[in-house]
Amino acid sequence: MDGDGLDGLFETHLRTTMHRADLALAETGFDALAIHSGVPPMQFLDDQEYPFKVNPQFKAWVPLTDTPGCVLLYTPGAKPKLLFPQSDDYWHRPAPLPRGGWAERFEVIPWVPADPVARYWRQLGRTAVIAPPGALDGPSTGELNPAGLMTRLHFDRAVKTDYELECMRRANRLAVRGHVAAAAAFRDGLSEYGAAQRYLAACAQRDEEMPYNNIVAYNEHASTLHYQHLDRAPPPQLRALLIDAGAAFRGYAADITRTHSAGPGAYADLIAALDAVQRALCGEIVAGRDYRDVHLSAHRRIGDLLREAGITKLTGSAALELGVTSVFFPHGIGHLLGLQVHDVGGLLADPQGHENPRPVGHPYLRLTRRLEPGVVVTVEPGVYFIDSLLRAAATDARAAYIDWERIAALRPFGGIRIEDNVVTTSSTPENLTRDAFAQCGG
Repeated sequence: MDGDGLDGLFETHLRTTMHRADLALAETGFDALAIHSGVPPMQFLDDQEYPFKVNPQFKAWVPLTDTPGCVLLYTPGAKPKLLFPQSDDYWHRPAPLPRGGWAERFEVIPWVPADPVARYWRQLGRTAVIAPPGALDGPSTGELNPAGLMTRLHFDRAVKTDYELECMRRANRLAVRGHVAAAAAFRDGLSEYGAAQRYLAACAQRDEEMPYNNIVAYNEHASTLHYQHLDRAPPPQLRALLIDAGAAFRGYAADITRTHSAGPGAYADLIAALDAVQRALCGEIVAGRDYRDVHLSAHRRIGDLLREAGITKLTGSAALELGVTSVFFPHGIGHLLGLQVHDVGGLLADPQGHENPRPVGHPYLRLTRRLEPGVVVTVEPGVYFIDSLLRAAATDARAAYIDWERIAALRPFGGIRIEDNVVTTSSTPENLTRDAFAQCGG
């Protein structure tokens, strides 16, 4: 492979992307496609912008994540065009025109933002325009974000090309560096904020370059699933670290969670037991498997774990049936992963937009599709001690099946989550995260 090893893979990826666009345009009656990279919105009552987040449909074609105002133009059978903004701006550093490598696959057209961008696709026929809110000034002269075409593109995006898989391998390797550094910071007695900064430094990425807001939670904070604060001072006693943090490579995300105990004991044993459950669930990510069945399998496995740990008094199947597992594992087992952390199309049953329902009683599952080779998912079982869920369970029939003394002992640790990024195959799944840790020596 040429360049940094990605140019050849990108060429094949672009051909696949063009073929998918050809099918979507033909099925929905459009002649051409225009995709805007987006622009950062302005802060309220201020003259500063929010951090820029590129339109994921744009970066499916073009590996640019930091250049607002670009437009991808595509007509079936023609070389894709990339309108690239060029302006005389002494407030900001203008982005240089891309050259070589992936850029050779496009006709790169310098574009002055004062020039109405819609004129570039007015002569292309009926054009589908995909653009975030606020990206276009004035009429777009095209149908904006047509539902049928968008649904088709979202459905196809679930199956990754070899180029995309390689980008996600590299994103996982970056994230693993951060996880190793953050775990060391925890052991060194640093605060949540200190561990978070060590993470970013190890990944060599800024906060705004992360694919999502990293979660760095000590002790009881781990019981908040999307804990959003960073204490600047360490707690009086370090008991537990739950870190859910990713990284990005060419716009593709890694999404990894690890949990660490400050010392041996029941909580450390519970982490080890959940790790074994998680590895077993990763083995279920094979072609033909209904992801809803993976989710229910996770509940049964976690139910058995809870009984073996003395936390509950039911088999896994009985705990699932009676809603006891949901007290400790209230979220879905995972989701699609790729250009977005929670990638689109997770509930779609077909390209026409029909949806597969979530299992009854499991409203937070984000993925209900049957798995195909090339689909990348997260597998993230958890066991948490969440005050609101425990209070609810203590007032109904589930209370009789829970050992409340064990709960009291484990509550100060908050919870556990272990998450890997796994590629669906027809045989042995490819675990991007475990492979990255192995390469890192962790």
